[in-house]
Amino acid sequence: MEDKFLKIKQIAEKELSRPDHDMDHVMRVYNLALRLAENEEVDLDVLKAATLLHDIARAKEDNDNTGNTDHAVLGAKMAAPILKNLDFPDEKIRKIQDCIVSHRYRTGNEPKSMEAKILFDADKLDSLGAIGIARAFVWVGRHNAKIYSDEDIAEYVKNNLGGEKTGKIQDKTKHSPQVEFETKLKFIKEKLHTQKAKEICEERTEFVKNFLDSLEKEIKGGIE
Repeated sequence: MEDKFLKIKQIAEKELSRPDHDMDHVMRVYNLALRLAENEEVDLDVLKAATLLHDIARAKEDNDNTGNTDHAVLGAKMAAPILKNLDFPDEKIRKIQDCIVSHRYRTGNEPKSMEAKILFDADKLDSLGAIGIARAFVWVGRHNAKIYSDEDIAEYVKNNLGGEKTGKIQDKTKHSPQVEFETKLKFIKEKLHTQKAKEICEERTEFVKNFLDSLEKEIKGGIE
């Protein structure tokens, strides 16, 4: 890793504190983003910097009990002086900020550049597959949420997501991996931009679905 990106990584790591959004997550997204960028017309300086910084404000959002902090928006603002100090030109800084602002799933900011689309895709893929399941249960433990819940999804969306499947979770203790799958994860492929990401998504989504099906059977007393 080039020196300037190593410095960005070190700065970002100091801001990250949650096991489901730590530097391991960032580096998985980083490596996957580079894989998705193969054979695409991208500015690798923009993509690498944006990926390393995309969750830099995540801890601040998690620690804001008012729910007013959007880590994508705040992260873009925090990124500017970091990049300026490393002599990134203003044009690249703006592009990096655009990538960070638009990387969230539950947001109205759509990724427009190829770099932003690749970051979005790579970040979303890390919520699926075996690693997605592992991260989901870390999240459950952190928020005292449910290992399993058999919810009426329409009622849940109305009562705990503000009426929209993409709405912000209001009471995290009522959430569960099953609800997350039914309101978000099963729809991720529709949101992805690159063909390679969609192919990876299909396999990882099926893995999660099979796991949750098995979990439900075991919780309800199934032995097969």
